[in-house]
Amino acid sequence: MLYALVHGLEDYPDIRVPADSRIRCFYRYGESVEDEGFTLGATVEAVVGDLALPQDCDRLFAGTSDSILFHTAGVIHPRRVKDFYINNVDATLNVLEAARRAGCRRAVIVSSNSPIGCNPTPEHRFDEDSPYNPYQGYGKSKMEMEQRARARAEEMGLDLVIIRPPWFYGPFQPPRQTLFFQMIKKGGAPLLGGGFNQRSMIYIDNLCQGLSLASKVPEAAGNTYWIADAEPYEMRTIIDTIEKLLEEDFGLRVAYKRLRLPSFVADIAYLVDAAIQATGFYNQKIHVLSEMNKNIACSIDKARTELGYEPKISLHEGMRRSIEWCLNQGYEI
Repeated sequence: MLYALVHGLEDYPDIRVPADSRIRCFYRYGESVEDEGFTLGATVEAVVGDLALPQDCDRLFAGTSDSILFHTAGVIHPRRVKDFYINNVDATLNVLEAARRAGCRRAVIVSSNSPIGCNPTPEHRFDEDSPYNPYQGYGKSKMEMEQRARARAEEMGLDLVIIRPPWFYGPFQPPRQTLFFQMIKKGGAPLLGGGFNQRSMIYIDNLCQGLSLASKVPEAAGNTYWIADAEPYEMRTIIDTIEKLLEEDFGLRVAYKRLRLPSFVADIAYLVDAAIQATGFYNQKIHVLSEMNKNIACSIDKARTELGYEPKISLHEGMRRSIEWCLNQGYEI
């Protein structure tokens, strides 16, 4: 997400930062600062460190004044459950403390749909008043992050905006999204219970628009917003769209098959996932399978009304750009 956000802040006309502004990015020790086809521009600086170390967090803000923090760092699929809390909670609080010491103007923190869990019915939509119902360890860590960050920001007098994006896609996407394309092309994408479950998604340009607006609108301070594409999609529609694009727009041979499974397979995976996480470990494939029959859908009405957010990229166009980016990077689909 870091690469896409910097790319967006530099290049997208709707969210371009002023020409005299500087963008500073934080990278973990050992992480390449030129990755995924992204090269740091002249206005972008890299800071390498560890968010667990307050002195490294301070270096991120060194020499800045009246800055805006976009905090996208976190972990989704670790090896151990405790890594959720180290990376999603503790690191966030460390960065907020450094932001306070540096006199940061506003912090925009990226959360997730997972603290709110799954919709009770396909028709239901989460909004900002929906109660916490975290989904497994990741959801619990993001819930704790939201709660503690909100409380600490209020104590410090720091403007804080929390953004909840669902499943994101687009250029600079993580390898798991490219794997999803590969599975669909080969006919191995799992479709549980017919694929009628509703999923909110967000194309990365839409997310960048939401983050930018959250940093600029004065009334956003202290608020939480769902940021997503205009409407949720049925899981079968997502797969159908990708299949059609792969063949019709990119000339790739598609198997047009599904790994069709009954819905209860995901329910069993949920129980196995919970049992594994109870031991302190985490298995990405089982966790992802457990979500494949779930409804995870939100309303963006508050963001539209208060931020002026309006997603411009549809699923069809967003997935077309995603596939094109993968192929341009030389990734096999």
